[in-house]
Amino acid sequence: MKNERLQYSLLFAALGAIFYIPFLGGVHLFDWDEVNFAEISREMLVLDEYLQVHVNFDPFWEKPPFFFWLQALGMAVFGVGEFAARLPNAICGVLTLVLLFNIGKTIKDTRFGIIWAGTYFGSILPFLYFKSGIIDPWFNLFIFLGLYFFILSYWKREKTEGITLNKSHWFYLLIGGLMIGLGILTKGPVAYLIAALTMAVYWVYQRFRFYVNVPHFLFFTLISFAIAAIWYGSFFIDQFEAFNKYQYRLLSTPDAGHKGFPGYHFAVVLVGCFPASIFAIRSFFKGVEQKSRAVQDFTIWMKFLFWVVLILFTIVKSKIVHYSSMSYYPLTFLAALIIYNIIEGNITLNRWMRIGLWTTASLYLIVVFALPYAGFNIELIKPLFSKDAFALANLEAQVHWTGWEVLPGIALLALMIFFMRMVLKGNRMQGFAVLFGGTAIFVMLTLFSFVKRIEGYSQRAAVEFFESKANEDCYLMTYGYKSYVHLFYGKPQNGNKCCFKEEACTQKLLHEPLDKPAYIVTKITKVNELKDLPGMIEIGRKNGFVFFKRE
Repeated sequence: MKNERLQYSLLFAALGAIFYIPFLGGVHLFDWDEVNFAEISREMLVLDEYLQVHVNFDPFWEKPPFFFWLQALGMAVFGVGEFAARLPNAICGVLTLVLLFNIGKTIKDTRFGIIWAGTYFGSILPFLYFKSGIIDPWFNLFIFLGLYFFILSYWKREKTEGITLNKSHWFYLLIGGLMIGLGILTKGPVAYLIAALTMAVYWVYQRFRFYVNVPHFLFFTLISFAIAAIWYGSFFIDQFEAFNKYQYRLLSTPDAGHKGFPGYHFAVVLVGCFPASIFAIRSFFKGVEQKSRAVQDFTIWMKFLFWVVLILFTIVKSKIVHYSSMSYYPLTFLAALIIYNIIEGNITLNRWMRIGLWTTASLYLIVVFALPYAGFNIELIKPLFSKDAFALANLEAQVHWTGWEVLPGIALLALMIFFMRMVLKGNRMQGFAVLFGGTAIFVMLTLFSFVKRIEGYSQRAAVEFFESKANEDCYLMTYGYKSYVHLFYGKPQNGNKCCFKEEACTQKLLHEPLDKPAYIVTKITKVNELKDLPGMIEIGRKNGFVFFKRE
């Protein structure tokens, strides 16, 4: 049994490494989050300061440092760039697949572990996030593990049937608290909030029975915050106040213009977590019986976690895609339960599931086939952007389309047909392997076909301009829009090259005498605000961006 566990762990580790690590540096980092986080990590190396987080060499109070430590380590080993910035999440992806297999095997059996890890691997947004440079994959993993070990502690005390636990319940509480503490150190107290809300819902479900006693809960809470306090306690109260003001702003306002409709996150999870989301829906209906008490209880926990995340971030005013990414763990677990039962013949792949799969797949097919057509016929879509001069100018970018970009769509269509035929013929295990393995290949082909081309329209002109000034003694600035590109790709080695504080920067670089040239990049819609300023010279424009120089 140990050999089996080791063999599958190595298999999923290899699978994750093959799919997640290659081509991480194939496209520039995207504004804001990817570039923002990478710049923080770059400045850690420049300043040789790893406790205080900085942006533009000024203290940055909005994020704790754990993820930036990982990025900085990658940059120290592989150099400052896109590959090192995204590598931590690729490693997180490898660990996640191995952990999900082992947790699934522990809770149920080997087949379930394979299905759960495979379901996570072959769902679209979970896959994409491991190819990114944002914080959330590590943050979500720590929350999930913290809650998982808390549940193990509860099961150990209750002597829950269906699972063998060799450690004491205090040990599981300790590990769970440490995981939540690392989550707090990664992105903030929301890690504890999500776990605590899920525990509270389970408490209500237990009809307010104290399934965990007060000393145990306090111990878990103390450990959770103790590890984070090592960092938080090293600074004064102004950091704590600034950090919490930022967290409150995210909760109470559509920060940075991130607005959305009330069902935003439900739509994101339904479409973005294809194909797992379709199977997960079935788990909320009756008829899915589990013999094991541990599996029954874990299913309840995962349903509560799913709804806590979706409802919490529906209430939050800022609507950002990755806010609901914590729901991917319970969603793929629930989907894996349904798939397991379909393979075992306990339930069928009914008409509604088939309709859901085809409907969601069709949305991706439409997009994948439409994008190359639009690329070859830019003039046809320009009228759609007639009221947005910047977007219209973006479409002037010289992006080369070959026609082969339809290949991911053909692959997705073929795998859907093949999957349906295999399942209907009774080859269910092989069919699901085709579905989720094929979806992973579809995502990779889509990344190769479209991401670099989309970046060519959206931001590449500005990125390349700032890259060209990285070795020049000058000031760099964006005007009229917020960006971190001039910081990361301009590569300042101190706080004198780039201005980030908007008011002070505007006054100095636009109106006061300069000791070295200043380069200002703006959008075409803001040109009139700069062109008549004394000493301001337009030196070029490209794809909606206008470049100015002031001596």
